[in-house]
Amino acid sequence: MFENLNWWEIGALLLLALLIFGDRLPTVINDGLRMVRNLRAMARNATGDLSRELGTDIQLEDLHPKAFIRKHLLSEEDEQAIRKPLQSMYDGLRADVSGVHDDLKEVAKAADVRNTTRPITATGSTAPAPAPRASYDDAT
Repeated sequence: MFENLNWWEIGALLLLALLIFGDRLPTVINDGLRMVRNLRAMARNATGDLSRELGTDIQLEDLHPKAFIRKHLLSEEDEQAIRKPLQSMYDGLRADVSGVHDDLKEVAKAADVRNTTRPITATGSTAPAPAPRASYDDAT
């Protein structure tokens, strides 16, 4: 929860909480913790009631609609039948994207200025090498 905050920011938040709530800070913390405990108990009771009503063991993670349908309503064969046309489309799209990626690599390699081969001009000879540029470091 606090992975984005460093110790200084957490300390500043605690100091701000102390300034806002003053002497009531311990009771505010107790009330907050009690609320979190009550919410967890409500979630446990709701999953227990749902498990009892459906006759299966349901975890809190199973309440996501996709996971619920996949786990409790679809059989393995139904899931494979649904995935089969989508999987072939995905494989075709992946092959197309990898082909475009390879083409772009070839174009980038051909356009690379650091390439040691010089392009051939219309007369059949190689183009003269460009004159080296003076860099800022050379001038100073």
